[in-house]
Amino acid sequence: MESLRPGDPPEIGGYRLLARLGAGGMGEVFLARTASGRPLALKTVHRDLSLEPDFAERFDREIRANDRVRCAWTVSVVDFSPPGSSPQWLATEYIAAPSLGDWVSRYGPLAEPALWCLARELSAALVTVRAAGVVHRDIKPANVLLGAQRPFLIDFGIARAVRDPRHTRTGTVVGTPGYLAPEQATGAVASAPADVFSLAAVLVYAATGRSPFLAGGEELSLPALLYRIVHDEPRLDGVPDSLLPLVRACLAKDPALRPTAEEVRARLGAAEEEDWLRAVPPALLEETGRREAELRRLLADAQPPTPAVPPAPLSEPARAFAAPGTPPPPPAVPERRRGRLPSRPRVLGAVAGAAALAVAVTLAVRLLGGGDGDAAAPSASATPSSPAQQSSASALPAAWVGTWSGVGSGTPGADGITQARTGEFAVTVTLNAGAVGDIVGRQVSDLKELSTGRNLGCTEALELRQISRNSVVFAAVTSHPTDRAASFDCPRGNLYVLTMAEPDRLTLESEGAQSAGAPDTLTRRH
Repeated sequence: MESLRPGDPPEIGGYRLLARLGAGGMGEVFLARTASGRPLALKTVHRDLSLEPDFAERFDREIRANDRVRCAWTVSVVDFSPPGSSPQWLATEYIAAPSLGDWVSRYGPLAEPALWCLARELSAALVTVRAAGVVHRDIKPANVLLGAQRPFLIDFGIARAVRDPRHTRTGTVVGTPGYLAPEQATGAVASAPADVFSLAAVLVYAATGRSPFLAGGEELSLPALLYRIVHDEPRLDGVPDSLLPLVRACLAKDPALRPTAEEVRARLGAAEEEDWLRAVPPALLEETGRREAELRRLLADAQPPTPAVPPAPLSEPARAFAAPGTPPPPPAVPERRRGRLPSRPRVLGAVAGAAALAVAVTLAVRLLGGGDGDAAAPSASATPSSPAQQSSASALPAAWVGTWSGVGSGTPGADGITQARTGEFAVTVTLNAGAVGDIVGRQVSDLKELSTGRNLGCTEALELRQISRNSVVFAAVTSHPTDRAASFDCPRGNLYVLTMAEPDRLTLESEGAQSAGAPDTLTRRH
């Protein structure tokens, strides 16, 4: 992290810039903050790159790839620039931690216990990436952050959908020399096995301080390095004997001979929650602590002098939902700019016949818990608890952080005119740590119209509005179709109440206009 330079803009996209984090092939990376004080890594795009004819499509694809991968080992997309912006940019969560490349260059290779733990954690990340249908294609030491709680795999800038070969150019080397697979080095289409190869190459670096195709301190021209990757055997001296067979298998020249990500994880074993803290060197924890303290100082120094507008009381927007079909009220706090943020499930748009009929169906979530066993949850028109009865907690409890999902039946029997005929209604809600006023989550719905196959789901960013005992209130401050090529509009300003009656399980009930066919239960993903 370094200070801003003369000529750097004070803000980009409405986010105040605090420091420089680095630069890469796509552009510069800044530390930024939201109005409520949440830190972001904001990556800008080089002007020359943004002028390329197909760049807008590739940039949108990068964002969508990032947004599909949601797990404990990756960072979430928070916001991005609208079309035509200059510069174009992408904002993600910020992790105050050194990269594996920075750490090893300063302190040397990892000891065997930390190396094993890194292998377990990254293999678990890779399984999640593969399950999301994404190939990272640029796993390298600079894209692995050594966080205090776990490592993170970042920067899906050249990721492509596994089953979308239209966007892969043969004859083009995609990736970072020294860590890319032979098929990438020759410009062939690279799929999931390429990530397994790169993961093994990163582990060799973590164990030895060098790429498996370079000697210590050696520098080669790009053609010479690519030749080695394609034709020479990797240099594995320095890799612990306990990891050597697996690493050698992952570095096979033939993609078909490499183990899958799932097989790698099975051979390494599952990582226990406290393994990372026990295995990493104390100096790493000191370093992350120093970075987090510096981050807190920067955020505090950049705190605006005027207090943020407090969240609106629950009563007014809740009563506004009493009449089904009534458009949702505007957000009670200033809406977060454009409404371009990836988020989570909810709204449903449909098109019937030649007339475009947008059916906006809102999903409000409340868990039935407490009270009399047969008592129903209060309706949207019921009077909510007074502010005096509500908790003054300002941070989302740790038990809420994670990814929750469920699948409903959809509406296959609908008439297709007043209500879309859809298949299964899949909902995913991801919640991150944060305080009231922060955008802490994303809600994504996926459901296909049976007659056309279109995805009618919407994706929303969730702002934490209120915490009351075991219930939490969220407002959807941005909303867009989950399928970004869709032409319908998703409503904004929806209000959600979630209540946790038992760990790892949320039961959903509609308030106001109901999303027919939505799941009635969300469970935590592990």
